[in-house]
Amino acid sequence: MGGDGTGTERHWLWGVLLRLVIAFAVVAVVTHTLVRPFVIPSASMEPTLMTGDRVMAQIVGVDGEHLERGDVVVFGHGETWASDGIDEPNPVKDVIRYGGDLLGAGPSHTAHTVKRVIGLPGETISCCDDQGRVLVDGEPLDEPYVRRDLPFAGGCEGGTAARCFPDVTVPEGSYLVLGDNRANSDDSVAGCRGRATGRCDAKFVGADHVVGTLGWRWWPLPPGRAERLD
Repeated sequence: MGGDGTGTERHWLWGVLLRLVIAFAVVAVVTHTLVRPFVIPSASMEPTLMTGDRVMAQIVGVDGEHLERGDVVVFGHGETWASDGIDEPNPVKDVIRYGGDLLGAGPSHTAHTVKRVIGLPGETISCCDDQGRVLVDGEPLDEPYVRRDLPFAGGCEGGTAARCFPDVTVPEGSYLVLGDNRANSDDSVAGCRGRATGRCDAKFVGADHVVGTLGWRWWPLPPGRAERLD
């Protein structure tokens, strides 16, 4: 005699649940150990990265303590660079953020920012010389990726041009990061621009906060292929 189908239905449901658990586990392993997707939220890295670009950060093989100048990095923080996490008062959204923490994608308790490494530990960075170039230990830096990096007569000596900032020494275990769109970037020296001398309260990125380096832009694609960002 035939059954009522309850056993078959339960078997089918458990099979679906098992596959979902396996799928989520695979995604979590990939995003925490290999690559992680991000969406560029602002214009601070234009023209290298445009608002809304979908990119992949490379995690595997990236050592936060041995980054190179010019690396485009993703780093984590809370609501500000000074906080460790985002405090979500809405309990439903808080659960969603815990899911993002686990999966490594979507809303989470960590905000992420994308910038370019300019200053390495122990170096002194300032801006600018009379050609509008950032100086690293007194030597000008060639930055073909920077938007509107125009020269201006006299450099920052006694001036208050928006790109100017005084000497900033990078502490050990940290990096000074800037956006390629220097006129519109909340970066390490956002609170220092417009002055040539004086105390500068710069923000630095600790090596332990670096998630990975930007590897590929997967949307929008150039014709026929994904685009590497190095």
